Amino acid sequence: MAKSLVIVESPAKAKTIKKYLGKGFEVLASYGHVRDLLPKEGAVDPADNFAMKYQIIERNQKHVDAIVRALKKVDNLYLATDPDREGEAISWHLYEILNNQGLLEGKQVGRVAFHEITKRAVNDAVAKPRELSQDLINAQLARRALDYLVGFNLSPLLWKKIRRGLSAGRVQSPALRLIVEREIEIEKFKPREYWSVEAELEAGLKQSKQTLGAKLTHLDGKKLSQFSINTEAKAKKAEQTLALAANGKLRVSKVEKKKRKRNPAAPFTTSTLQHRKRRANWALPPEKP
Repeated sequence: MAKSLVIVESPAKAKTIKKYLGKGFEVLASYGHVRDLLPKEGAVDPADNFAMKYQIIERNQKHVDAIVRALKKVDNLYLATDPDREGEAISWHLYEILNNQGLLEGKQVGRVAFHEITKRAVNDAVAKPRELSQDLINAQLARRALDYLVGFNLSPLLWKKIRRGLSAGRVQSPALRLIVEREIEIEKFKPREYWSVEAELEAGLKQSKQTLGAKLTHLDGKKLSQFSINTEAKAKKAEQTLALAANGKLRVSKVEKKKRKRNPAAPFTTSTLQHRKRRANWALPPEKP
């Protein structure tokens, strides 16, 4: 009689792994996920720490029943579903189902994961079982909860507005909303005119003249904001006022020294390279006929 039960996802893997493990092992397949959220509102409750309500998938009930029957005859249970978050969640669901029925009492339970279906990899994994990874389980539960919370509310709207059978994605739907909200902000934008008054100055002796730029920040004892000078007439008036007051010369009354930190530009990505190429193409003169 087999002393250990190994659960994998697909029946094809079950046959191969059974051959590698040999006598003393029974290998069964779960045929993918065995449990899923209840197909009705309230299966995920955000108000109750995102509590999730499950039921066994009807088409896989017979496979769960086969696992239950086989488990009663063995001492050890190895959960050998795929080594990704979906596989980890399948193992966790199986563990919860069997534990809730009191079938794991007195049994040794281990999670085994292998990344290749070879005799050495399978035997090494079974020889070194580990515990279920709660991080991988939580990652899958979060993905499933988002699928439900987004899809359950938005999919009926798609069926009504576009056509039945469409499914709202957990990533695409929020991303689309962000794009739409940004477009609405762009359409609501109202352009405002503003002017800045700047001067190009020269300082030093004739042999070593230095040029520097200066920007008007205060006028008539008041600090200027971005929209203080909002018409061309105001800009010209400010320019005339400065020209009369300066009489051809501007004096530096204060010098402040500050340390500035500059970081190198980020490496080019495909999109930034394409953007740079487009800008270069726009700068080219038109071809002669």
